[in-house]
Amino acid sequence: MKFGIDRLLADPALLAELKGRRVGLLAHPASVTADLTHSIDALIAAGVKISAAFGPQHGMKGDLQDNMMETPDETDPVHGFPVFSLYGEVRRPTGQMLSTFDVILVDLQDLGCRIYTFVTTLLYVLEAAAETGKTVWVLDRPNPAGRPVEGLTLRPGFDSFVGAGPMPMRHGLTMGEMGRWFIDHFKLDVDYRVIEMQGYDPEAVPGFGWPVGRREWINPSPNAPNLSMARCYAGTVMLEGATLSEGRGTTRPLELFGAPDIDARAVIAEMHRLAPDWLGGCVLRDMWFQPTFHKHVGRLCSGVQIHVEGPHYDHAAFRPWRVQALGFKAIRRLYPDYELWRDFPYEYAFDRLPIDTINGGPGLRDWVDDPQSTPGDLDALTRPDEAAWDEVRRSVLIY
Repeated sequence: MKFGIDRLLADPALLAELKGRRVGLLAHPASVTADLTHSIDALIAAGVKISAAFGPQHGMKGDLQDNMMETPDETDPVHGFPVFSLYGEVRRPTGQMLSTFDVILVDLQDLGCRIYTFVTTLLYVLEAAAETGKTVWVLDRPNPAGRPVEGLTLRPGFDSFVGAGPMPMRHGLTMGEMGRWFIDHFKLDVDYRVIEMQGYDPEAVPGFGWPVGRREWINPSPNAPNLSMARCYAGTVMLEGATLSEGRGTTRPLELFGAPDIDARAVIAEMHRLAPDWLGGCVLRDMWFQPTFHKHVGRLCSGVQIHVEGPHYDHAAFRPWRVQALGFKAIRRLYPDYELWRDFPYEYAFDRLPIDTINGGPGLRDWVDDPQSTPGDLDALTRPDEAAWDEVRRSVLIY
């Protein structure tokens, strides 16, 4: 199979359309070809005139570990063109940035989750291009979380850098398809093109979205080290709004959760008691970890690891958002007064708790904190959102 970047490089007709044009490239460390050449070098070697590059959150180098760590602009040390940060002093391309190119190629490996900010950066690029007559090409890549849809739809008034529009947490689109949805939903008049993948099947086993054994995994951000993390992320990302550790500072970030003052075995037992049908497709294992940085640094934590590889993994049955919601609920049941929710301006949203910014509304937190609520109550709230999105997205699917 071929990703978008590989199709572009292999097609003389596509390359000819870029000839004589100033080309910008929005990329990060995972923007590589099949032979692991970075897209910048591969495009220049193919004769494309790269006039500027752009980096999303975590930067072009992908060197900044934590969230909300801003990256400065710089100059490419090899090629000499400007490298602009879209997670620094600005989040949207400025007029100066836009003046450096005629067409921008977006070559970002996404994780298939609304909160992963590359989709928001894509929206901001599309909006700026629509205003200035620039051309946008998305060099498409797989969604490693696959096609399943899960989570509450972002509510009106909860838009943020981790909530670009009314979609659920796990959206089931590729970046190219997401661009099509943005253009339709926000009524953007923009010169847009998807350089589609060739030979891509999001239902193919064993990857269900990621071509296992056919492409190397390169971290798109520092704490996205493998396919298991990508599968869990639509649930475990909610831990960024909780006092529990999500495993940052360990070798398995965002595949686990825990804290020094919980009993993971008891939490797992309570999760199975409350909603065993929410735990399909994965195995929960109690374990211990000690973060080397971030929450609970240097302290021994009792943790729950979510295993989503091997013969027990069931792609259709695994529902990471519900698994993590159930983890919160179990802790609230076992420790009613547990200080579960963090309170700080997450992604610069100053007027709400981080967990609400992450979920695009208070629905998940309200359900966790209500001692009378049941798993059926959350299902009743969420299933209509999931069904509606599954219908809406049909018109933008490519594969």
